[in-house]
Amino acid sequence: MTTIAKGYAALGPTSALQPFTFERRAPREDDVAISIKYCGVCHSDIHQARDEWGGAAFPMVPGHEIAGVVTAVGANVSKFKVGDHVGVGCFVDSCTTCKTRNVDLEQYMPGLIQTYNGLEADGKTATQGGYSDSIVVKEGYVLSIPDNLPLDAAAPLLCAGITLYSPLNHWKAGPGKQVAILGMGGLGHMGVKIAHAMGAEVTVLSQTLSKREDGLRLGADHYYATNDAETFSKLAGTFDLIICTVGAAIDWNQYINLLKVDGNMVIVGIPDGAVPPVNAFGLVGARRSLSGSMIGSIKETQEMLDFCGKHNIVSDIEIIRIQDINEAFERVVKSDVRYRFVIDMASLAE
Repeated sequence: MTTIAKGYAALGPTSALQPFTFERRAPREDDVAISIKYCGVCHSDIHQARDEWGGAAFPMVPGHEIAGVVTAVGANVSKFKVGDHVGVGCFVDSCTTCKTRNVDLEQYMPGLIQTYNGLEADGKTATQGGYSDSIVVKEGYVLSIPDNLPLDAAAPLLCAGITLYSPLNHWKAGPGKQVAILGMGGLGHMGVKIAHAMGAEVTVLSQTLSKREDGLRLGADHYYATNDAETFSKLAGTFDLIICTVGAAIDWNQYINLLKVDGNMVIVGIPDGAVPPVNAFGLVGARRSLSGSMIGSIKETQEMLDFCGKHNIVSDIEIIRIQDINEAFERVVKSDVRYRFVIDMASLAE
């Protein structure tokens, strides 16, 4: 038997989010039913709800930073029980029979089913996200949240956390490595915390010094303003790894020149517009690389959560009511949040 879920949805690309009721399936044998307690607000929620990336389907319930409590499990579920603290991230299913299947890289494989703005495996049922009171997800796509992490501040780990952990892990940030986090926002502040916990020497590159005190408090060793031209001459050839979290069209060439020989700059923030052309000499002259990275597999996301549990890492958050989500969207666009909005889903009952 299906259940009726309550949430907030965008009914079209120009509409404000508003109350919305819809059906969730009854748990199947391999499903976990979850009462959603908190959901983080990601900038990609805004892009998709406003169809800024194209391909949006409405009505749309956004939200892929979901933290909650298990309320029921199917007969074949073995990893979870009622009462467990769990999370759901950016996808809720994937192709399990594809020839290219790779559980370590499943986020890059065909057949990935988004937590919202997608279709379930039947090809016709819309997926709806975490701006709601409940969700039903296959066991293999549910994540265990360590008991020592508060659910509200842990919620953004399901996207912001793994988005930074994955490239830092892949390019082996750690002792002896010079790592720069470009941008000190919802993504960037997680990068500072995680890179510091990995043992790297961490530098924040931010437009101004307005968040310097925060950056140093969160674990940065150095903090520089990119609106100061001297920053680029002083730091030339300094970094093994730069993680770019900026979602605006900046000149990547300036930052490529801050890399050492064999250094790598990884793009995780998706620019709103086209960036200036990349000069090949900045890459070939020092065997540098320009790369991209997107979230992580379920396996790596669980690894990230366990790492954060070990090091007591969560996001710096501002709790909001669901009724304030449209105002929150506008504030995210203006970078007016330190550093991640999280919706308290108990407010749905107000």
